[in-house]
Amino acid sequence: MTQAMTKGTDRITTVTYDTFNALISEGQGPLVLEFMSYGCAHCRALEPILQEIAERVSPSMGIFRVNIGIDRELAASFDIEGTPTLVMIENGVEVNRVEGPHPTVSTLLAEITHSFEL
Repeated sequence: MTQAMTKGTDRITTVTYDTFNALISEGQGPLVLEFMSYGCAHCRALEPILQEIAERVSPSMGIFRVNIGIDRELAASFDIEGTPTLVMIENGVEVNRVEGPHPTVSTLLAEITHSFEL
């Protein structure tokens, strides 16, 4: 679908408006959506952190990437104003949002797991 922003295994799946709706209808969750752009320096800096978090969290939690340059419809449906923005969703409902860069794995992992009370 899209290139990984880092070398090695990409543990974050890119979704579009259509594939996201399928995830929600299938009851997939909890979900973390990373709204990003390949031209965003903060997004590129966040990528290895999200890759490590994706490796650490439970397989039942999905971390997904939305490229706002390509999928404007999904970004607009979440009122995304800047990148990177992470939106945590449980049972089809947004439960938390984190905007801007987060420099460490532990900081961002705490935000994500706190959102779902894991």
